[in-house]
Amino acid sequence: MKIDLGDLSAFVAVARAGGFRDAARATNTSASGLSDAVRRLEARLGVRLLNRTTRSVVPTDAGKSLLARLDPVLSEVESALDVVNGFRDTPSGTLRLNVPVSAARLVLPSIVPRFLTAYPEIRLEVTADENFVDVLAAGCDAGIRYEERLELDMVAVPIGPRVQRMAAAASPAYLERRGRPHHPRELLGHACMRGRFASGAMIEWQFEHAGDTLTIDPPGPLLVQVGGAIDLAVESAVAGLGVVYLFEDWLRPYLDRGLLEPVLEPWWPQFSGPYLYYPGRRLVPAPLRAFVDFIRTEPDAG
Repeated sequence: MKIDLGDLSAFVAVARAGGFRDAARATNTSASGLSDAVRRLEARLGVRLLNRTTRSVVPTDAGKSLLARLDPVLSEVESALDVVNGFRDTPSGTLRLNVPVSAARLVLPSIVPRFLTAYPEIRLEVTADENFVDVLAAGCDAGIRYEERLELDMVAVPIGPRVQRMAAAASPAYLERRGRPHHPRELLGHACMRGRFASGAMIEWQFEHAGDTLTIDPPGPLLVQVGGAIDLAVESAVAGLGVVYLFEDWLRPYLDRGLLEPVLEPWWPQFSGPYLYYPGRRLVPAPLRAFVDFIRTEPDAG
């Protein structure tokens, strides 16, 4: 039985994306073309691979079995082609990264413009996601995460600042009205802007000083989901609603302009900077290899 590799790739793309439109966007093709390819494949195999409704596209049992066998094989084919791409004078292709919002805001802006200028034939796609995901299952080549959230089988390359701090801050007007805390426990009597991950886990407020480590769970009038809503917490703190706890680099522009004032600065905890990570069990695509080499050699990139 002769099966077109393009039709197999189309099926995998649609199954990964969970829909024809999302798969078309991910592969820079048309939804109708992908639909035709899947229909041809189903006709050749004589079995339905995808259950289609107006709201979703879900693999059948046969489709799940085929996807489980095809996914790693096609990934290796793509990687093998990227090895050939590496012999070009200028690597080309698409690099897909899955990163937390903090990296998209604080780490990548100083790296991406220089990288894309150095490699004009590479197209970079960045997805900001606070959940720790399987980058291959998500259709990405690599991700950025912190050391405590890396899996053991991942290759990790330092990216961005190697030491960061969490910071607490509030507007001068709020502190004049409610008082300036001198110990983290005093925050239990303050209004605090809290953050929560999509999983439901709350962001812990941790403090360190002179060998002492303290974690508190302060009350507050505002709870936001980590990601795009974080700016609402910051702006609410600037408006005098309460205390915000976030990356120091995120708050630095507000601190430098006097819109926010440091709170408990001697207690701000330090932690190691982020890492670019990718699976070590596969060939490295040329765009990813170029990005890794770039952050290893460029100042301030890694």
